[in-house]
Amino acid sequence: MTKPILLLINLHSQRGLLRFGEAVASFNDLGVNYIIGQVRDPADFGRCIYRYRHRVSAVVIGGGDGTFNVAAEALVETGLPLGILPLGTANDLARTLKIPLTLPEACAVIAQGHRQFIDLGRVNGKYFFNVASCGLSIRITQALSKDSKRRWGVLAYALAAARTLLKAKRFSVELRVDDGEPIRRQALQIAVGNGRHYGGGLTIVEDAAIDDQRLDLYSLEIPRWWHIFFLFSALKTGQLGDHVGISHWTGQKISLSTRHPKRINTDGEITARTPALFELCPKALEVFAPAS
Repeated sequence: MTKPILLLINLHSQRGLLRFGEAVASFNDLGVNYIIGQVRDPADFGRCIYRYRHRVSAVVIGGGDGTFNVAAEALVETGLPLGILPLGTANDLARTLKIPLTLPEACAVIAQGHRQFIDLGRVNGKYFFNVASCGLSIRITQALSKDSKRRWGVLAYALAAARTLLKAKRFSVELRVDDGEPIRRQALQIAVGNGRHYGGGLTIVEDAAIDDQRLDLYSLEIPRWWHIFFLFSALKTGQLGDHVGISHWTGQKISLSTRHPKRINTDGEITARTPALFELCPKALEVFAPAS
């Protein structure tokens, strides 16, 4: 790399604060030149990327999926490659890209320099890496706390889902996939996936990839909350098949409307509302990933 990388870590995250020195030491050992971005909050990541855009060759971010989501717009507009240091709870983007979850190994992937282009999804102008969803996932997001994620890790997602399911209700939704005919459903959750993994290790669809130039939509339509237990294996593996209670479509443009506005979650952050237009942005961003 002729220019240094820009190193951004969410120091307001306890894990980020504890692991910051380890990341710096790893890059020193690997002979990687870097600039440490001076940011007070992940919300400032975008502004920092714009500020350094002409001085650096890439941006390396340490954090979870929501942290990468915050920086997505600045990364796309500057065209700078993204390096991923998986310091979140679920690390679904890292798992999708097969990036090692240990920090020294993740740093080594960046130092090796192999890069690939990935697709991004976009809903109402907001980019997402993994998945955008409404319904049940919003309640789960609200039920998650920093303390529970710190204490229970990925298990916190399952605990939040269990509490939320007891009060969950289906809602009316109308879909159009690639300008097709309207599709009407009563759904507990609508999820539109761009990557492969989401929600702490669930799989969007068994053959989904973050560079397959398609969006995968599934509608969870179970009439009773306890039916989810019969579908857990399908949601875990992405083998949706002909399971009763799940409908699945693929496309590059999906419109979604609901009787009442519904909030939309992108990579774990509530950022949009229905009515919504989901669009595929093919080969939108370059990322460091293992050569294999």
